[in-house]
Amino acid sequence: MFGRSRSIKFDSYGKRRSRWRLPRWLLLLVGGAVLGAAALLYVQQRVLPPRLSAAASAELRTAFGHADAEARRLTGELAQAQAQMQALLADKARLDFDLSAHRAAAERLRDDLAAVVTALPPDPRGGSVEVRAGRFTTEGATLHYHVVLVRERGQGKPLPGVLQFVVVGESARGGPTTLTLQPITLSMGSHEVARGSLPLPEGFKPRQTTVQVLDRVAGKPLGMRVMLVK
Repeated sequence: MFGRSRSIKFDSYGKRRSRWRLPRWLLLLVGGAVLGAAALLYVQQRVLPPRLSAAASAELRTAFGHADAEARRLTGELAQAQAQMQALLADKARLDFDLSAHRAAAERLRDDLAAVVTALPPDPRGGSVEVRAGRFTTEGATLHYHVVLVRERGQGKPLPGVLQFVVVGESARGGPTTLTLQPITLSMGSHEVARGSLPLPEGFKPRQTTVQVLDRVAGKPLGMRVMLVK
């Protein structure tokens, strides 16, 4: 019990503490920030276009402003052009309607004329082309004519021909005179209304006109009728 005693060491600071270390999450956070900054720097330097200077940025903004103003101007011109196009389309529709109405009116007039021509008395001389009616007047040294011709079996293709007037009257000296006037070319369908005027010699006084319908100049007669000049 009273044997040899052992020395006991007394540590006034207690057990020695372990060395201090940074937390793992803090290391990861710092490493991630460093890697992100490095990646951003790499992308800016290697991948993205180079940064513009202040002067280049100002020039780019000015160019963009001009381009925007030009785009606004072109948009306005486009709207104006579209409005003009709409107005032109409206005018075209109105003109088409008027043209259709005029065509319908002309068709009715042709039908009415055909009915009137059919109702005219027949040519007493007959012929493949009948002279159904005519009116001759003078004004100074001019003969005005209005002749209605009807073609027999006129439903086929147009028939070419010549209208010839032989005028009988008195010359300026008072003697009887017969004049053959300039021939008039025709293309006759079922009917033909020929009107116009021809010159006469000065002082000539016509009394009657022989209307001749020929197949050509000095050719075969197709119809004939004698009419007075009023």
